[in-house]
Amino acid sequence: MWLSFSGGLILCLSQPTGGHLEPRKVITITAHVINAEWELAGFVLQTRPLLESHTGANIAEVLKEAVAEWRLERQQQGIAVVTDNARNMDVAVREAGLAPHIKCFAHTLNLATQAGLSVPRMARLLGRIRRIVNFFHRSPTATAVLAAKQKLLLGPDISEHKLIADVTTRWNSSLDMLERYLDLQPAVAAALLSPEVCDNAREIHTLDNLDIRDAEDIMKLLKPLKTVNTVLSDVQNPTVSLIVPLKHTIEQNMLPVEEDSTTVSMMKKAIFNNLSDRYTGPGDNHLLDCTALDPRFRSLPHLTKDQRQDVFQRVKERAVQMHNQTSSPVEETDECVTDTGASTHAAELPADQADMMDADLQQPPLKKTALEDLLEGTFTESVAAAQTNHMCRIEAEIVRYRSEMSISLTSCPLKWWKENSKSYPLLSPLAKAYLTTPATSVPSERVFSTAGDVVTSQRSQLRPENVDMLIFLKRNLKVSSYTSQS
Repeated sequence: MWLSFSGGLILCLSQPTGGHLEPRKVITITAHVINAEWELAGFVLQTRPLLESHTGANIAEVLKEAVAEWRLERQQQGIAVVTDNARNMDVAVREAGLAPHIKCFAHTLNLATQAGLSVPRMARLLGRIRRIVNFFHRSPTATAVLAAKQKLLLGPDISEHKLIADVTTRWNSSLDMLERYLDLQPAVAAALLSPEVCDNAREIHTLDNLDIRDAEDIMKLLKPLKTVNTVLSDVQNPTVSLIVPLKHTIEQNMLPVEEDSTTVSMMKKAIFNNLSDRYTGPGDNHLLDCTALDPRFRSLPHLTKDQRQDVFQRVKERAVQMHNQTSSPVEETDECVTDTGASTHAAELPADQADMMDADLQQPPLKKTALEDLLEGTFTESVAAAQTNHMCRIEAEIVRYRSEMSISLTSCPLKWWKENSKSYPLLSPLAKAYLTTPATSVPSERVFSTAGDVVTSQRSQLRPENVDMLIFLKRNLKVSSYTSQS
């Protein structure tokens, strides 16, 4: 299977958890494109163990081999790569000669939020809640009393809930733990004061009113960030164009307000400082261009007038470059293929027939007609004039595109481009190339769940190359439904 590729790659290095995979690091590479119907499509290229040390140079070799194996090279065209924020990934993508390199926004958001949760006051609050949760998880008696208190205080119609323990490396699990504790806080306090539990819970203390107020404020602060993760996991709509608008919105939400408590104020500052320096380098201009090509955000209201002008200037230059790559070189390529094929065929013919074919190929070019000789210089368009005309057409398309109203946030940008591609014949190919890249490495990370389904206890001795092929087939093979004939 060879891809007609003008999209992005996702590189994910992880140690799978679950299933019966051997405890080694595995690299998964997925490819993402927009097809002729303007629909996002993703493919798993490979899932293979990395037996060498996980240095950037070794990972770069894996990337180079994958690009060569799947024939993804395109002259003067970059291949966008999405990875996490690890330094070895920076080195790998750079040494592999791939660009632009987009850092997974979900991972970036996790790092920023973890910085907020690491604020001393917040860390102490989470630590107290973890001790309460772990106590109830360890004690069957306390769990039974908590269930009884829930029915008594919350009513018999309320379904029984259990406290949630968080995973410290996943900030959203800490939010889930906090939310569930607040829901059950009256029942938890009553259970800890009951005679059956209080003797064993002398070192467990419930939260006071100030702690509960902080917890409620933190819930309001972090819930929108959890919604961001949900939005970024969408596989039907482009997400790379969301990175800049979402980052800007998060930074605005992290600005201090007078009503903030001390804990919330410290968390906002930590999250803002961690996030503000990301996606700000010259290499991240690609993200602004992606946002501009999304008809939901074409007005770029968060930028100044000069910044918007710079963005669309880059879009124009890239559209001109793409047009030049897909127009003039085509004839040269066809000629090369024809000549090569003819020469190869001639080598297989007898000597006399081969000489005749070579003589035909070496015939002088045809002479100009009388009409061409008279009018070619005056009534035909020169190459320079054609390029100038083409640039004017792109500028006109960009002016018309910018003058239109942005579509609603609930509309599908790919559907809009499909319906308007004929109105923007020069701009739409660039949109198709830019909007195909995902904003996160989630599609590659989901492959590890598939790997756990493939390598079961009955199939734990599968060789790595067989696991790679099975995952490839499971994720890529589309079995068409059929009707049996009687």
